Amino acid sequence: MRRINGTALIIAALVATVGALAFPVWSYADRSGTGQANLNASSVATQWGPLTATDRDFLVKVRLAGLWELPAGQQAIERAPSQAIKDTGDHLVVGHTDLDQRARDVAAKLGVELPNQPTDQQQGWLRELSAASGREYEWKFANLLRMAHGKVFALIAQVRHSTRNTLVRQLASDANQTVLDHITMLEGTGMVDFDAIANDAAGLATASPTGPPPPDGNLPPAPSPVGPTGSDQSFTSRPSTQPGPPTAVNTDRPAPGSSP
Repeated sequence: MRRINGTALIIAALVATVGALAFPVWSYADRSGTGQANLNASSVATQWGPLTATDRDFLVKVRLAGLWELPAGQQAIERAPSQAIKDTGDHLVVGHTDLDQRARDVAAKLGVELPNQPTDQQQGWLRELSAASGREYEWKFANLLRMAHGKVFALIAQVRHSTRNTLVRQLASDANQTVLDHITMLEGTGMVDFDAIANDAAGLATASPTGPPPPDGNLPPAPSPVGPTGSDQSFTSRPSTQPGPPTAVNTDRPAPGSSP
C-alpha cells in the first residue's frame, strides 16, 4: 500500500509539473502585458476598421508637425538668404497646409482630439530658428527640419504597414509623400549634416548591425541582374522615379475627402 501511495504521489507530481510548464504556453495569448493584449485593449471599433493607440498617436504627430513646420517654412521664405532654403520653405508651407487638412478631416471622422499648439520642444526649435540669422539660420533650418522629418518617417512606415483602419492607412500614404518631398528638398540644399544624423541613429540603436563584411579593397563578383523570365515582355508599368540627383517629389493627389 505504501508503494502504491508513493507511486501515485510521484505520478501526481509529474502531472502537476507538466501542467505548470504548459499553462504559460496555452494562456500566453490571453495574458495582460503581451503585444496582442495591449493591441486589443487600446483599440476601438470604427466603421473604417479598428483604431489603435498607435493610429491615434500618428494623427497627433501629423498635426504637431504642421503646427511648427509650417511657420518654420513661412519664416524661411521671408528670411533665408539662399533660394534653395526659400524653395524648401515653400514646400513645407504647401505640404503641411494640405496634410493638416487631411489629418483634421480624418480625426473628425474618428473622434480623435488634436492639439492646437506645438510641443515645448517644437516651440524651442522655432525660437532657436528665430534667434539665428544668415548662414547659421540656414544650417539650423536644414538640420532641425531634416532630423524631425527623418524620425517621423519611421512612424509613418509603421502605421502604413500595420494599421487596420482605412482612413489612417490613406493618411499614412499621404504623409509619406509629403515627408519624402520635404526630406528631398532639405537634402537638396546641401546643408544637411548626415554624420550628425547617423550618430543620432546609432545612439538609439539597441542591436549590433548585420550585413556583409566591410570591403577589403578587392572588387567582389558582379551580382546577376534581377529580371523577368520567359518571352512575354509586354509590361505596362514604369518606375515611379529614376536614379539621379535629388529633386522634388510629385505630391499631386486628390483633394482631402474626395474619391480617389
